[in-house]
Amino acid sequence: MTKARDLMTAGAECIGENETLVEAARKMRDLDVGALPICGEDDRLKGVLTDRDIVVRCIADGGDPGSAHAGQFGQGKPVTIGADDSIEEALATMTEHQVRRLPVIDGHRLVGMLAQADIARAMPEQSTGDTVEGISQP
Repeated sequence: MTKARDLMTAGAECIGENETLVEAARKMRDLDVGALPICGEDDRLKGVLTDRDIVVRCIADGGDPGSAHAGQFGQGKPVTIGADDSIEEALATMTEHQVRRLPVIDGHRLVGMLAQADIARAMPEQSTGDTVEGISQP
């Protein structure tokens, strides 16, 4: 059975909950990623910040990304997957919550990120379209 830890990108970097969205955008640029886990002062996952959050939920609403903090955008309990959970469970979680990326945790520690693309690359070609379609349903 393939597990989340087998396909995830290890060593995911967090943005601190008290760091600004400008700092988050620079980190996204430097890492060439579109999302960052938000970690609290207690090293626990608080949510996930996407480039879209910065643009749509801050800038488009007239917010100042230089003073807005990442922690303001971690809504509710973060959707995660356990490192030893199956890829089937990861797909079900992505589909249920309509997310394309999942933080992978081992206990309470962030160990990586699992993206829809990571799973698609490991699947047979004909299953990939069904996977993408399931996650992208409204």
